[in-house]
Amino acid sequence: MALIVIAVVAVLVDRQAQTLAENQMRAQTLAQISVIRAKLEGNISANVQLVRGLVSTLSTEPEMNQARFAALASNLFEEDSQLRSVAAAPDLVVRLTYPYEPNRTAIGLDYRNMPAQWGSIEEVIRTGRLVMAGPVDLVQGGQGFISRFPVYTGDGADRHLWGIVSAIVDVERLYADSGLLDPTLRLDISISSASAADGAGGRFFGPDLSATNPVVADVVLPAGAWRIAAVPYGGWQRDMGALLLLRGGIGLAGALIFLPFLMTARMASERHRHIEALGLREKALAQVTRRLNLALDASKIGVWEMDLTQNVEMWDERTHQLYGRVPDGALRKHADWLSAVHPEDRDRAEGAFRSMIGSGRYECDYRVLRPDGTVLHVRSMGALHREPGEPERVIGVNLDITADVRLAEDLRRANTLSEARNQALEEARVRIEHNALHDSLTGLPNRRYLDDILARNAEHGFHESGGIALLHIDLDRFKQINDTLGHAAGDAMLIHASQVLRQQCRDDDFIARIGGDEFVIVAEAGQTDAALSDLALRVVAEMRKPALHEGHECRFGVSVGLAVARGRDIDVRQLLINADIALYRAKDRGRNRLEFFSESLQAEVITAKRVADEILKGLEEGAFFPHYQPQFDARTHDLMGVEALARWSHPTRGLLAPDAFMTIAEDLNVVASLDRMILEKTLADLKRWDEQGLRVPRASVNVSLRRLDDEGLVASLRDLAIEPGRISFELVESIYLDERDGVVGWNIDQLKDLGIDIEIDDFGTGYASIVSLQKLRPNRLKIDRQLVTPIADDPAQRRLVSSIVDIGASMGIGIVAEGVETLEQAEILRDLGCDVLQGYAFARPMAPADLQQFLVARRADRGAIALNSPSVRRGA
Repeated sequence: MALIVIAVVAVLVDRQAQTLAENQMRAQTLAQISVIRAKLEGNISANVQLVRGLVSTLSTEPEMNQARFAALASNLFEEDSQLRSVAAAPDLVVRLTYPYEPNRTAIGLDYRNMPAQWGSIEEVIRTGRLVMAGPVDLVQGGQGFISRFPVYTGDGADRHLWGIVSAIVDVERLYADSGLLDPTLRLDISISSASAADGAGGRFFGPDLSATNPVVADVVLPAGAWRIAAVPYGGWQRDMGALLLLRGGIGLAGALIFLPFLMTARMASERHRHIEALGLREKALAQVTRRLNLALDASKIGVWEMDLTQNVEMWDERTHQLYGRVPDGALRKHADWLSAVHPEDRDRAEGAFRSMIGSGRYECDYRVLRPDGTVLHVRSMGALHREPGEPERVIGVNLDITADVRLAEDLRRANTLSEARNQALEEARVRIEHNALHDSLTGLPNRRYLDDILARNAEHGFHESGGIALLHIDLDRFKQINDTLGHAAGDAMLIHASQVLRQQCRDDDFIARIGGDEFVIVAEAGQTDAALSDLALRVVAEMRKPALHEGHECRFGVSVGLAVARGRDIDVRQLLINADIALYRAKDRGRNRLEFFSESLQAEVITAKRVADEILKGLEEGAFFPHYQPQFDARTHDLMGVEALARWSHPTRGLLAPDAFMTIAEDLNVVASLDRMILEKTLADLKRWDEQGLRVPRASVNVSLRRLDDEGLVASLRDLAIEPGRISFELVESIYLDERDGVVGWNIDQLKDLGIDIEIDDFGTGYASIVSLQKLRPNRLKIDRQLVTPIADDPAQRRLVSSIVDIGASMGIGIVAEGVETLEQAEILRDLGCDVLQGYAFARPMAPADLQQFLVARRADRGAIALNSPSVRRGA
């Protein structure tokens, strides 16, 4: 009874102490993992928020390129995050990634072709929400959690899935930043998916703690949740020192009571234990024997033993089966073993046995030819065994390794096949790389290859020669071949051009096709430009020769721009620009020629660029306005109208005439805007003069072909409410009469319907035909000053002018003579039948204010106007 009472008390006290200690430890453990949980939630949420910003930007910029993506993504990595990489996959194909270099191989990856990742991608598409997966093993090394974000563009009914953004969070950094790897925790921690059981099924961090009654806490994530479980090192046991002290006291009290009984009982039971030990040993020996036999049967290992003195062997049943013999219990001769070995392996097997057994160890692989003809591969191993008073024996085992040998052969074949496939992949990679850097039509390097070559040779020159020369080549008349003979002929001519370039260049020159009909040759600069000039001239000469395509003779030429740079650290981008500038100059000077880039050419380009910018600014600020040159009746000298001439009030160069800016304006394609500005200002001046009683009967303004080709021209003129017969449009004869297309012709007819007169300017200098005059039916022909100037001294010229007047008279077209500078010319033109005269003999072009004074003076002295009157001189 005392023993029972002491035992019960001891157990209750011990359990109460353990319960208190465990509760305290659980509270401490829960506090520690609560901190870890908060850090995990904070770190993961911060990473997700960083990437959400990038996703939002993609939704508004769906056409984002790699440079823009890298600039935005780099900001994410500047934050204190655990992000490892970010990739964007529009239409589920990876197009953008950061960092780019470690992940460039992922560009072009189609998620639909990746079964391992399609599950999470499909969930993102189905739910339209963030999906997290992992941790997964990364190709770059290490592990990571993959967060996949859907990217939508548009609003309402137009909202659609643009693609997927995948962000990889580095596992080790996340664990370290969240405190999971802190060595001072002294906790066993596991993390599993909250949707899975606490067992190993959903666990991805730490050991399985399901059987240790752990403290748990849930980690709430933007997509799903995790569960943290933790126990202290060593479990929930209280401090062993105090536990041992308590239990020692209880044990000591019990020992004082029961020690005498125990000593007596010990001596009585000692004999029984020895008896039981012997029985257990016998049982264990039998058990080991059964297990050995079971292991031998399961592993199909045969046991053999050989008496070296008598040269006889003992085989077990499995060995008999391996050698194809019937197990009859009889001893076997060594010759029996040797006869079972495959004839081709006998000498090797016997030699190995004799040579190796002396060392005490034997191992050999050989084939066995069984009586039924089957062949097995056997591995035989043995060891020399010696016992006092007994003959030497070899005890060994036989293993059937046929399956291993066949597996090894299969592996060798698979390895050979794998090597062949790797070789095919390498060849495919080489082909892909070649195609990426070469033009598929001509086989020449492309623009990408050219940029790479120039970048690699920028520091020391081409082939380390100290300089680089670029020949920018453009085919002349190539478009006409394409338009007339088709693209097949154009392709054939491009191939022909590439062959000509290869023939004319040296082996170490670099030739590239960089555009439709553009080529670039990269060569050594040399000490002078003579060799480069010879090369360009040879190319120009060879390209002039006709080339045949399907019986058609095709002729075209080339324009060549050359740019040379010598020295170190060459700016290859500027060199390309310089070659392009030289090519533009070659084409501008008539094509089929070469031009070197020079400082003067660069200065012209810079000047043209500056003037172009100034023209655009002048149009914005309204710096262009008309000057007016009066036109007079040839007989009465009454004012018949004015011609509006464009002038530019330049901020530094003063007043400029059209020859200073019109060419550049045509290149800028702003002549139509300039014409409209002059017309609008002319109409404003006419209106102001009408209000002052100074009526100008008609104003002539120039109109460009591009403006006549504008389908909105007539509508814009209707908005101006032009008075019929008040405005006349001057068309240049050399452009408009014989080249009227549908839009131009329709516009001219509509202009006439609006009451706008049509004049042919510079008549006699172009190639207009009588038929074209009949089609156009202009109101007036303006004889060019080149025909007017010599009429006083050249009778033939007077007859020519007279013919033009007769043509106009016969067709009911008025005649205007411009460039009249003397009274004699005016009288001759009047006598020849000209209707209107314009020139310095009457008045020079003048500003609106000067013309207004001129009109006031004429009104004050209308009856006294003469060619040499003071009022005319004041107007001039």
